Amino acid sequence: MNIQFKKGVLELCVLSLLSRRDYYGYELVGAVDEDLEIAEGSVYPLLKRLKDESYVETYLVESSGGPPRKYYRLSEKGRFRQVALIEEWRSFSEAVHRITEAKQ
Repeated sequence: MNIQFKKGVLELCVLSLLSRRDYYGYELVGAVDEDLEIAEGSVYPLLKRLKDESYVETYLVESSGGPPRKYYRLSEKGRFRQVALIEEWRSFSEAVHRITEAKQ
């Protein structure tokens, strides 16, 4: 899949996964990677930005097999952002569909 397509929807995908439940970083990478085949390093800078912009919150949970895991959860502001991105995505994808499926 085109890397630029992936970059364009990564934020929406991460916020959508976090709207369902909390994830720790590596687990979130795996969840996205199941469908989009992304590099692990592409999610962590996004998570930092989402935290800096208050779209996600973090908390630590002790791990039996190593150091504590940092979990991410969607904030209320993040829920509004996710809804807005879904609306933008639908509008954008419908426009692309109209263009690509237009009869000559």
